[in-house]
Amino acid sequence: MTLPSLDQFKRIVVKVGSSLLVDRARGAANREWLEGLADDLAALHRRGADVLVVSSGAVALGRSVLGLPPGPLKLEDSQASAAVGQIALSRIWAEVLAERQIVAGQILVTFGDTEERRRYLNARETLARLMAMRAVPVINENDTVATSEIRYGDNDRLAARVATMASADLLILLSDVAGLYDSPPAQNPKARLIPVVPRISAEIEAMAGGAASELSRGGMQTKIEAAKIATAGGAHMVIADGQQSHPVARIARAEPCTWFLTPSTPVTARKKWIAGSLAPQGVLTIDDGAARAIVAGASLLPAGVKSVEGDFARGDCVIIRNLQGGEIGRGLVGYDAAHAQKIIGRNSRDISAILGTEGRVEMIHRDDMALGRDLAEGK
Repeated sequence: MTLPSLDQFKRIVVKVGSSLLVDRARGAANREWLEGLADDLAALHRRGADVLVVSSGAVALGRSVLGLPPGPLKLEDSQASAAVGQIALSRIWAEVLAERQIVAGQILVTFGDTEERRRYLNARETLARLMAMRAVPVINENDTVATSEIRYGDNDRLAARVATMASADLLILLSDVAGLYDSPPAQNPKARLIPVVPRISAEIEAMAGGAASELSRGGMQTKIEAAKIATAGGAHMVIADGQQSHPVARIARAEPCTWFLTPSTPVTARKKWIAGSLAPQGVLTIDDGAARAIVAGASLLPAGVKSVEGDFARGDCVIIRNLQGGEIGRGLVGYDAAHAQKIIGRNSRDISAILGTEGRVEMIHRDDMALGRDLAEGK
């Protein structure tokens, strides 16, 4: 089986764990290693790829500054460590990227930001805008407010959610092992690296083990869970040894790692999710011109909407109907029902005057829209 090549991907999420970023003995960033990774990220950026970083390390850095002892932390100590460490973590990333003429943008998220559709759309749009300006978003869970009941629990799954939210086509998990083995390599010297996983089966899941480091909450089990999320969202995923210098460049040179493949793309996976997984909360009826435009690939603008039905919130799924009452498709609406009602039939440039605040240009963006099968096939 031919493995993917790194240069074929256009939007790449790179996840960096605490055990790689933080020198445990010194309680400080592993700066030499990070410089090599930053070189790798800059190389991706120069060739035109969008790059996003999901970085752990805030708690590990903060506990060192605060002088907290090794071992599990109480919730309030963990949150305090995150508050102190996040400042240091952000500064480190800003510095190493700025040295390579790249602007970094910090984004702290909680579980609800990727699970609740209104907040999901806000975060997605922020990421899109940063990447459009060629900045590199550096993302971490907001451990200062997250509790065990409302957290991801590890940055592997967070990275997979970010990859889906950003419509990335590749997720790289830098780990303390070279990939997925058929048995734990620490216990079995004859363990065999699995170079490619076309589909995550029960057998593949059975190969996963537990966490390997005090600084890291993620083990192979969480990486398999991340692979499920990423591949369902249309992204390939690769687990690679991050302990070596220039770890992303090593992937590009086809050094040992494990690829998890997806049969889909971010766009088709997202449209499938919108079309089949969400219960519609309302209806937008549109004119013939708007119907032709969205079938041709355009977004739905307020000017093309004739009527609004239902009590929906921004981010909810709504049905799109033509003037004859036929369902054209479904999409995630950019306005709640009350605001949508006020701006239908109006030009997008009038929205701020009508609503008293800046709004989205589109009623439904084309990336948040799934057309009916017959129309989609006829494009």
